[in-house]
Amino acid sequence: MNTIATTIADAARQLTEQAMGDTPKLDAELLLAEVLHCSRTHLFTWPDQSLSAEQSAQFAQLLNQRLEGQPIAYILGQREFWGLSLNVNASTLIPRPDTEILVEAALEKLRENSSQKTQQAGLTQNNPACRVLDLGTGTGAIALALKSERPDCEITGVDFSLEAVQLAQRNADTLMLTVSFLQSDWFNALQGAAPFALIVSNPPYIEENDPHLSQGDVRFEPLSALTSGEDGLDDIRMITAQAGAFLQPGGWLIVEHGYNQAAAVQQLFKERGYVQIATRHDYGGNPRITLGQKTAQNGNEHDY
Repeated sequence: MNTIATTIADAARQLTEQAMGDTPKLDAELLLAEVLHCSRTHLFTWPDQSLSAEQSAQFAQLLNQRLEGQPIAYILGQREFWGLSLNVNASTLIPRPDTEILVEAALEKLRENSSQKTQQAGLTQNNPACRVLDLGTGTGAIALALKSERPDCEITGVDFSLEAVQLAQRNADTLMLTVSFLQSDWFNALQGAAPFALIVSNPPYIEENDPHLSQGDVRFEPLSALTSGEDGLDDIRMITAQAGAFLQPGGWLIVEHGYNQAAAVQQLFKERGYVQIATRHDYGGNPRITLGQKTAQNGNEHDY
């Protein structure tokens, strides 16, 4: 009879032999916790608990999916981001920890904006300093993380994929967070909208011929959410060109990008007249996000 401890050890060994990810033991624990409907703490507490034949068969089925390369998040249908449990599926990217750097920067700018606007005009809830747009929202991870921290803010998330919009809305409903999710090809559905204090985006930024596209979890993720032209910057070019028309004067644009794209993205910001441009590093020490502030002169009203 298989026990919790022997099941995890055997699965971790198989995953290691197949070079399936960097966390074979954790993957095995997550899959077994799903089968047993328990927490990982339970696994540690009761390592000698025996599995029934049915539980062993269910675990074997999930493990085979992982051994075939399916991402853990898609197998379980869940991924945690910013402490929020999000539903995920193959219509969107899997939220990753490095994107939390973008959330941190966005919250910082919202705090600065709210403080300045309140001092100037006595504004409190639902004020212009709290209007946020999340471009290419996917699961809604960034928008929902911001809303969980700033319930006073009016947050909109857009995505080209209707499936992604529907998934993001389900996540909002489950978490009981009020965010407006719209289907839109970037800014197209936002013509005439009131300007935003902050625009954030984790857009596609991988080069079309990048060999990593045939490796690991990204093999199963939607290609349209990963790649963006020969140098990976087509979507960021478009965002930096158009965002100014949708930002308030003094508003901020924050985008995630590849580890080797910081200089090129900073140049795109400069060409569009942004100031206070800065790049920040992710938890692994790689340049991961670039932000810049709109001045009164860089509205880009004609770049459509």
